[in-house]
Amino acid sequence: MRKNKKNLPVLPNLTVTAVAAEGKCLARHEEMVVFLDGETVAPGDVVDVRLTRKKKNFAEGVPVAYHRYSDVRTEPFCQHFGVCGGCKWQHITYEAQLGYKHQQVVDSLTRIAKVALPPIRPILPSARTTYYRNKLEFTFSSNRWLTPAEMAAREDLERSALGFHVPRRFDKIVDIEHCYLQPDPSNAIRLAARDYARAHQLPFYDPVTWEGFVRNLVVRTTLTGEVMVIVQVAYEKWEWLEGLLVHLRDRFPEITSLQYVVNNKGNDTFQDLEVQPFHGPPYITERMEDLQFRVGPKSFYQPNAAQAHELYKIARRFAGLQGHETVYDLYTGTGTIANFVARQSRKVVGLEYVPMAIADAKVNAQLNDIANAQFFAGDIKELLTDAFLDAHGRPDVVITDPPRAGMDEAVTRMLLRAAPGRIVYVSCNPATQARDLAILDDRYAVKDVQPVDMFPHTYHVENVVLLESRDQDSQD
Repeated sequence: MRKNKKNLPVLPNLTVTAVAAEGKCLARHEEMVVFLDGETVAPGDVVDVRLTRKKKNFAEGVPVAYHRYSDVRTEPFCQHFGVCGGCKWQHITYEAQLGYKHQQVVDSLTRIAKVALPPIRPILPSARTTYYRNKLEFTFSSNRWLTPAEMAAREDLERSALGFHVPRRFDKIVDIEHCYLQPDPSNAIRLAARDYARAHQLPFYDPVTWEGFVRNLVVRTTLTGEVMVIVQVAYEKWEWLEGLLVHLRDRFPEITSLQYVVNNKGNDTFQDLEVQPFHGPPYITERMEDLQFRVGPKSFYQPNAAQAHELYKIARRFAGLQGHETVYDLYTGTGTIANFVARQSRKVVGLEYVPMAIADAKVNAQLNDIANAQFFAGDIKELLTDAFLDAHGRPDVVITDPPRAGMDEAVTRMLLRAAPGRIVYVSCNPATQARDLAILDDRYAVKDVQPVDMFPHTYHVENVVLLESRDQDSQD
């Protein structure tokens, strides 16, 4: 038998004081820290908080009344704010967002890394704060999320949807009318696909019962104006699928690559499935400076392409390449950074654990006539050994751009053995970056730090750190 939870109190007149990790905000009650969802409050708000969870040293809660609104608040621009789970900081001015992200970097590096730091540069803002993403994935659903007003009305409502998941609900989808994340023709394509499926009574998928036909829609765009659309269905019924594909092709001549995938699995991922071309080549091409990067249906490319260019320029500048260096690019993905710095290097070695990404990296090197880049697939902690270094040359410079979990500790410690003169650490999670910097502090000093905002209206922040060998300092 489940125990009845003790009724938790409402704490009156708490002042929200700061932004914490993962977008949470915090307030204090006596000696206790109270965490609140950053989507519902902003630093400077004064609120009554109903506790939802209480531990010895902290609690979690939700605001139930507002006595004062923060000066950093602004009116959210999206009609779906607060429901779809994206763009959670729309209610905070962009200037304030940048300040909180910069502070997140400072807090992580000082409290977790605890290493000597130079002055941290001001965060680099994104030139575009809306319509900056080049990829969105929309989910078809036969079970649309209903607002409280719709539920109370008890009317016969349209239940199909094409949009985004409600936070923490795999089975509920917000039907998106307009999204401010991706430029045209993304919104028009999504609405056309939804309306065609409704008009022609194509069954929308239900993730609970695993029934339905149309499952997922992916739209990818480039700064050069190319558009890729991928339609995912649950089973083969060609007359239904062909009708939808022809409709999208004929209505949107700007679609340069139209593809489809049949997925009867229990999830929408299709990395292990065959994607079939229907119209145009099976890829789109992005450009960065004089380089071309071919993006396939399964390729990873930084979602904010314009800001990715700025990020890579920082990494290249921190690397300080003179043309004679051997550069290792760890977690190279599709080789974007590796190819970006290859012409300023003697040799580049890219390592990545996803074989398909390495195949893309090799294609991109060939596409740009880059002959001094080599790419290897495998678990990086198993690839990066003394034998590998002896075979391919020890690095003068290492650029590493790991996933949010940071580098495997074995990889971090192998860098100490490899002993490059310079390490450029690009991170999407300053907390795990700070953890790794603490290990590297044995032999490396932090010389420069540049936070970068890649995702406006979210709490995510990128950070680039330059480390230089202390041995090199002693020789100088």
